[in-house]
Amino acid sequence: MFRNSSAGDSADLEGNLTLGDRLKVFKSSTFSPDAYVTSKCQTMHEKEIRHLCSYLNELKKASAEEMRKSVYANYGAFIRTSKEILTLEGQLLSMRNHLSTQAALVHGLAERVRIESLWADSDDSLADDLFKFENRELPKTEDWLIEFLETLDVLLAERRVDEAMEALDKGESLAKGESLAKGASKKHTLSPTALITLQTAIREQRQRLTDQIADTISQSSTRVVERRSSVLALKKLGDGPRAHSLLLNSHHQKLQSNMQNLRSYNAVAYTAALSQLVFSTIAQASSDSLAVFGEEPAYSSELVTWAVKETEVYASLLKRHVLASSAIAGGLRVAAESVQICLGHCSLLEARGLALSPVLMRLFKSSVEQALSANLKRIEHTSTALAAAEDWVLAYPPVAGRPLTSSSSLSNATASQSKLTSSANRFNSMVQEFLEDVGPLESLQLDGPALEGVLKVFNSYVNLLVRAIPGSMDNEELEGSGNKIVRMAETESQQLALLANASLLADELLPRAAMKLLPLPNRTDEQPRRASERQSRLPDQREWKRKLQRLVDCLRDSFCRQHALELIFTEYGEIRLNAKIYTSMDDQAEEPEWFPSPIMQELFIKLTRLASIGSDMFVGRERFATILLMRLTETVILWLSDDQTFWEEVEGTKPLGPFGLQQFYLDMEFVLLFASQGRYLSRNLHQVIKNIIARAIDVVSATGVDPYSVLPGDDWFAEVAQIAIKMLSGGADFGDVEQDVGSPTASSVLSHGSN
Repeated sequence: MFRNSSAGDSADLEGNLTLGDRLKVFKSSTFSPDAYVTSKCQTMHEKEIRHLCSYLNELKKASAEEMRKSVYANYGAFIRTSKEILTLEGQLLSMRNHLSTQAALVHGLAERVRIESLWADSDDSLADDLFKFENRELPKTEDWLIEFLETLDVLLAERRVDEAMEALDKGESLAKGESLAKGASKKHTLSPTALITLQTAIREQRQRLTDQIADTISQSSTRVVERRSSVLALKKLGDGPRAHSLLLNSHHQKLQSNMQNLRSYNAVAYTAALSQLVFSTIAQASSDSLAVFGEEPAYSSELVTWAVKETEVYASLLKRHVLASSAIAGGLRVAAESVQICLGHCSLLEARGLALSPVLMRLFKSSVEQALSANLKRIEHTSTALAAAEDWVLAYPPVAGRPLTSSSSLSNATASQSKLTSSANRFNSMVQEFLEDVGPLESLQLDGPALEGVLKVFNSYVNLLVRAIPGSMDNEELEGSGNKIVRMAETESQQLALLANASLLADELLPRAAMKLLPLPNRTDEQPRRASERQSRLPDQREWKRKLQRLVDCLRDSFCRQHALELIFTEYGEIRLNAKIYTSMDDQAEEPEWFPSPIMQELFIKLTRLASIGSDMFVGRERFATILLMRLTETVILWLSDDQTFWEEVEGTKPLGPFGLQQFYLDMEFVLLFASQGRYLSRNLHQVIKNIIARAIDVVSATGVDPYSVLPGDDWFAEVAQIAIKMLSGGADFGDVEQDVGSPTASSVLSHGSN
């Protein structure tokens, strides 16, 4: 922060300006760096100067980023302009050569006019000499010109490029020197006609040499060293753009020829061979271009454009022969391995300045997405097929690899495993393999869709589990379930296995598999920016797990609802938990023997049985078993609380009496006691029971009877409920009670007496 307020206001103002506005001060023609720094720093202390330096560095980075964006935005135009400049340079060079030729012709014509003017005054011998001169019968002083032209023809015929280029250079130097020395008095100066002959011959032989070199470059049999030297020679001859284009085209032709020879029945092997061929060719072309042309922008741009085009051709070929068939068949692993191979070879070119990975990712993404979708469908179809023949028995997953030969090795192998049914084990292994295949494809940004796909197939599998519950009301309501055939889980043990499948997959196995895609804080091999980008495109981990849990909750609720209905209704659809259980008790003349009503006894027995079965199935996940028992108990009691028919009868023409109230109170206290002892008494259940007890008491009060005068104390209800739990559990001996009916325990169980 600046010390004075004006400086602070200036800094705040600059912070709100755009980058262009902030850079205007530096674009001024009168900008003085020294004056700018002095104006900023003369009233600052060390901390403020450091702040200014930091501000300037940030401004420098922003300016560099703006320049980079501008360059990328106009890269295509830059390449086109560079090519146009090269073409223009070639045209200017050609025009200069033409002008030189025209100048030589003008000088030659002028010299010819002078000779012709002298011809008229010369004798016949001089005319004969000039006639012979014009027919290239040169004087002896110019015999070397004939020898020079003959030597040049021989060099070109024998394709001795270096010597021919040297001879041409000497000839050009001589021709240039003769042109400059024209009119001077020299002993061996060429005549104008000889000079024109030399210049014309050099031009024609240069073109001939250029064509020979171009032909050599284009030949597929030309070796690397020879091709590179030929390109360099063509560049020296003044035709650099053509030389570079021929170099790239020769690599293209060689690549096409080698591609046709590739044959492999294995998709991955074919991909590796093709990838090696393409990117090694691009690397060789890059090396040749750099060795001959250096880092000239025009040639570098042409190289990049050519490399991108070759990469696109290669990607299209790979998509047609490998990725398309893999995508249709759901072979995500083949597609993933192929893409990894391609990106691995492609990354080796980045050191050469060729970043072709974005091109591959753009072209491969659709095919890999199709393979991903097909793989998810395969998981869903396989799970459906297995569910049709499932026995719903928990077992450890099959051990891959060699068989286990000892009980100790078996225990070690299964110690880290959990039991699932065969369909769940297969579902888990398929999802694990699926996410392992997606993991290396991080650059294609498929990790988010992959997790959403796992959530979708898990939803489909949970729907299968719901359909496996006999008589489930959700069977007709499942979306997208179609006519899938699922084997029913007839026994309670099989039905609990359904819940064990879903809970273990959602709580442990699927989140553990998803960790391969989720960015972890302790991953040291990942850059912070890269991890942030991955996190931004991945679904929130907690939210994803909550969605898994909600699917498990749907299965659990369906299980609880079905078992609650079995308790409440008979197989013929009659209601067992009705008001007559309690309203009919006051019709009896004698006080009944107090014990929880049959339906509450069945509820206790069912919950006890489920708890016993669940103790073996939910090892390490006891909380899930507890919540399951809690939800089942709540389902029964909430049905009683919300059943309007029940309460209309209780409050109707024949309302609840003292005995009925006492039985109802005992049933509710019995539920509270065994739920509390089983540790699945929820606050909601406790409150609902207290509310319906209070409602029953109000019903009796409305008849004019004081309910508290006919109800025994709380200790009595607790004692009777406790004895009932022991009797129903088979853990109590009541022989003494029958022998001594007058004992406090016996009297409290059989009757509350006058309490």
